[in-house]
Amino acid sequence: MVRRTVLMIGSVFVLAGLPASAQQPLAERIGRTDPSKFRHNERRHEGAAGGMDVMTLIEGKRMQTNLLYMFRGVIPPKGGIGHHYHTRVEEMFVIFDNEAEFTIDGRTSKLTGPVGAPVRFDHSHAIYNSSDRPTQWMNIGVSAVKGLGTGPNIGDDRVGVPLDPKPVFLTMRLDRKLLRPTESLLGGKGVAQYRRALGPEDFFSNWEYVDHIVLPPGASLGRHRHQHMEEIFYVMDGTGSAEVGKESAPIKKGDAVPIMLNEPHAMVNNGTADLEFMVIGITMEKGRMDTTPER
Repeated sequence: MVRRTVLMIGSVFVLAGLPASAQQPLAERIGRTDPSKFRHNERRHEGAAGGMDVMTLIEGKRMQTNLLYMFRGVIPPKGGIGHHYHTRVEEMFVIFDNEAEFTIDGRTSKLTGPVGAPVRFDHSHAIYNSSDRPTQWMNIGVSAVKGLGTGPNIGDDRVGVPLDPKPVFLTMRLDRKLLRPTESLLGGKGVAQYRRALGPEDFFSNWEYVDHIVLPPGASLGRHRHQHMEEIFYVMDGTGSAEVGKESAPIKKGDAVPIMLNEPHAMVNNGTADLEFMVIGITMEKGRMDTTPER
């Protein structure tokens, strides 16, 4: 457990006792997707024989909120994660390309990336790649209790199960066609494309939202902070810069930028192509975001 001391300086709250990751140089704390660091996990949760390759992108212990993990990996053809559930964790499997068969509570549908499916506490879930191509995959977990995540396997690899033509469970589409132009997003430059893909009503835990943002060349997300919320900006495509506190670091496709409580931050597209993000927001207290723009 991280002990926190709240100091009042003028009208600004400052948190002391930050995790060690908050003291790291920004460039070192950014999670970088690196296939050379993927490790093969055979029959994860008693899943399909093809297994999968995975790495930890962001460790939960590096955050003050109840993020448990952010995993990044590849599900090879005929690989997957077996049917299981967690009593204290809300998870979301995300695929960024190709397709996969998502199962929630024993019902299965084939979804095409980029898409995700959030799973609340005590609901069973699985994923299987029935195609002949690898699928780029991510798993995000938020726990009800800091650092705790348990749950049994069901012993079902979900291979060859009947498919529903349309999913009967909640899905999150990261489709650019659903975005809407937003000028000066949080005081930033240019016209961003923005959408809240999932909101607080979609979760029981302190997982607050999933946002989808595209910044065209020259645009930026304005500098702001959250007193009671942490964020992770995952770069789906493009290159740019993350500005956190007094630091700046280059970011590219596959990077995950963790933002701690009360840290001023901005995202800038200084590249030549669109910069696309999936943004995870997790609060210390359900419903408290306290977004403060900084001019």
